[in-house]
Amino acid sequence: MAMRAARERNQLPTCYYEGYLEKRSFKDKTSRKLWTCLCGNTLFFFNEKRDTDYIEKLDLSGFISITDDSSQDRNLDAARFNLQMKDGNIKFTVPNAEARELWKGFIQSVAELSIPSIANLLPGQIRMLKEAIEKEKERIQTPGVPPPVPTNSSPYIRLQSEMPACYHNVSRLEAELLLEREAKKGNLLLRPGSGGNSFAVTTRQDLDGPVFRHYRVTRKHDGGFAIDVDNPVLCPTLHDVINYLVENTDRVLIPLIIEEAYEKNISYIRSDNENGEKSVQQASSNRVPPTAPPKPALRIPTPEPEAEPFIEEPEYMNDKFDGKDKKTKDSPAAPLPQPEKNAPKKAIMPPTPAPRKGASFVSPPSSTSSMNSDPRLRALSDCQGQIPIATLSELKLKLEQKARSQE
Repeated sequence: MAMRAARERNQLPTCYYEGYLEKRSFKDKTSRKLWTCLCGNTLFFFNEKRDTDYIEKLDLSGFISITDDSSQDRNLDAARFNLQMKDGNIKFTVPNAEARELWKGFIQSVAELSIPSIANLLPGQIRMLKEAIEKEKERIQTPGVPPPVPTNSSPYIRLQSEMPACYHNVSRLEAELLLEREAKKGNLLLRPGSGGNSFAVTTRQDLDGPVFRHYRVTRKHDGGFAIDVDNPVLCPTLHDVINYLVENTDRVLIPLIIEEAYEKNISYIRSDNENGEKSVQQASSNRVPPTAPPKPALRIPTPEPEAEPFIEEPEYMNDKFDGKDKKTKDSPAAPLPQPEKNAPKKAIMPPTPAPRKGASFVSPPSSTSSMNSDPRLRALSDCQGQIPIATLSELKLKLEQKARSQE
């Protein structure tokens, strides 16, 4: 087994057979599923079918024998075979028994250049083995011919969508098997040719059995395509090639168009949390289209309010007096209601003198009338909020002495 830098698939020898193989050699710890192409007398391995560069190759010049492997696989339909080489044994797994017989037949035919005597194949498959042997002999007799180099400069076929609907990316053998399987849908298809810059048309008809024919379609340097027969037929495009073959055969040839089936609704399998049963659910199709987010509103800066001027309240001596008086007096049994903080301050009136004993009862003059009659008391009431407590007591005693002296 050799592993080296890959080479493009179009630069490899003619491919006789290809398909997926699970390969496991004595060096490999696990099997790997690789796309395998039998080109010439060498097996080329690719990671995927669409890859153009191979990752490994196996030269069949060291071929010894190929036998069936009767061991069971996880997949009951799968089949196995062993390829015995001079440098070791390699095990392969294929999807089914029919594919195993084809791989065994092609590998042994190319390696020994003869049809296996114990090949369990149909007559048409044996004929394909003969064609592969003839091509391999021709390749060996004409060494040194460089493989065609694909050119990507042609503007005629650039996209897969420009191909006719009957184009299938299959090999010669796969084209015959596809037409045999889909005989009711069509009997003509377009496929890649053996060269890197050519195509081929494969047809199938019945005449005491299936009859397959292959036509080479080459690309012209000055543009267009040509059906490579004794009298070449020039066509501007590949679509014209297909139309020419259909119209000039009284529409007996029908292009094979395989339409792939697609689901009409989105469905999914959901498991019930209570009983664990699984059921198919349909996804809701009433989807609200997304709306664009609203544009952010422009923010207009608001003017900051002006700070109100601070007005300092004047202090009164009554505040200090009230605080001292509350500390000296006994607290009453019931709590007195607290005055409001912003209540206006009331002026403190001086105490009125008590009436003398033995004197006839005369209603004491009200503080308002005495203050109005005596200008000194009125002046005293106007400014009493600003007189200290000691001065008030002294004035009280003098007034009492004066009243006694007048009596």
